[in-house]
Amino acid sequence: MFLSSRRTILQASAAASVGAMLPSARAFGAEATPSPRGKAEHCIFIWLGGGSCHIDTFDPKRVTKDGKKDPGSAYPAINTAIPGVQVCEHLPRTAELFDRCVPVRTVHHDVIDEHAAAAYRMHTGRPTSGTIVYPSIGSLVSRLRGPINELVPNYVLMGNPSPAREPGFLGAEHGYIYLTETKGGPKGLVRPERISDQRQQRRLDMLRRVQERYLELHPDEPLIQNYVQAMEQGFRLAGPEFMDVFNLEAESADLRTAYGDEFGQRCLLARRLIERGTRFTEVSFNLNFVNGTGWDTHNEGQQKQHLLIQGLDQSLSTLMTDLEQRQLLDKTLIVIASEFGRPASFDGGGGRGHHAKCFTVLLAGGGLRTGQAIGTTDELGMAIEDRPVSVPDLFATILAALGANPHDELYAGNRPVPVTDGGQPIAELFS
Repeated sequence: MFLSSRRTILQASAAASVGAMLPSARAFGAEATPSPRGKAEHCIFIWLGGGSCHIDTFDPKRVTKDGKKDPGSAYPAINTAIPGVQVCEHLPRTAELFDRCVPVRTVHHDVIDEHAAAAYRMHTGRPTSGTIVYPSIGSLVSRLRGPINELVPNYVLMGNPSPAREPGFLGAEHGYIYLTETKGGPKGLVRPERISDQRQQRRLDMLRRVQERYLELHPDEPLIQNYVQAMEQGFRLAGPEFMDVFNLEAESADLRTAYGDEFGQRCLLARRLIERGTRFTEVSFNLNFVNGTGWDTHNEGQQKQHLLIQGLDQSLSTLMTDLEQRQLLDKTLIVIASEFGRPASFDGGGGRGHHAKCFTVLLAGGGLRTGQAIGTTDELGMAIEDRPVSVPDLFATILAALGANPHDELYAGNRPVPVTDGGQPIAELFS
């Protein structure tokens, strides 16, 4: 009996030792618990920089009595296409289309007073680190899903080119193309009229010889190789496939008008980009400070916040309708996010401070199980009551919706780095 037990123990110990020396299933990109995978091919990431107020938009509560000492939402709520789910009265067009949406009302993190750090968290899914520079969500999508069309950029940014949007350890290949306007492509990709086709070709031939020689002299320097690859991509993008995207005049006047102001035209440009194969487009809506402060509604900015919300309503509803009519909504995940929310109470100037303990990120389309709200906050939107969603969970959901493995690992040099910081996709959104 003793010998049998001893033999069993020794066999188990030996097996454990061998198992410890073998690579784990995770090292091969396998998942301990299989995650859902969506079929979306593109993402339009709408950024409400400054900290949009969740209780004044997608998670309305009781209305304040005076906008000063009595906490609460600034505007009355209206019903939406999702039974029992409401939004503020300045979102009537979006409310009619809310069955295409999912308000995730319990996103949270621990960054409160620093806009840049909170924006970094909401773009990389992680706090800043002194040892590694993490890639943005746009760069992650570019790396994990790869290009659809080599003649258009995989990752486009129409907003603030901050460190939060950078490719980090993934390198320049997965960086963004930065657009400053909707009427023309990046200036660096536009050939001056005085340069003929023949002259351009001679320049390219000379540059190619210099590149080849330099790469021969520096064969093991990834930085130089990444630079050359980025340069080659730039020349590809200078062709008509990408540059024609900016011809918004090709769209009907009625559609251009329906999209609205400059932010709306950027949304229209985003739609044209994904039609040609761009994977990830970020469109920032912090460019038009019609209320004096943008979405950072301290003090007097709160008084005209409704102008921003109305602009968002017009452009977002048109974008969803336009994508749906072109049979692109199920293939395109729309994400409306901000660095944090705002509290129910008001500051001395009648505005609001910052609040990161719970706020709303709106998802739409993308083949998700829309027509539901995820999570519940308390009576003033100050605390989570059920179904908390961490920023890593949000990232895992976005990646899974786009068909990527949210439990995969990438490498910063020789160091394995999980693509999310332990995030799990929101299971209710996948059939």
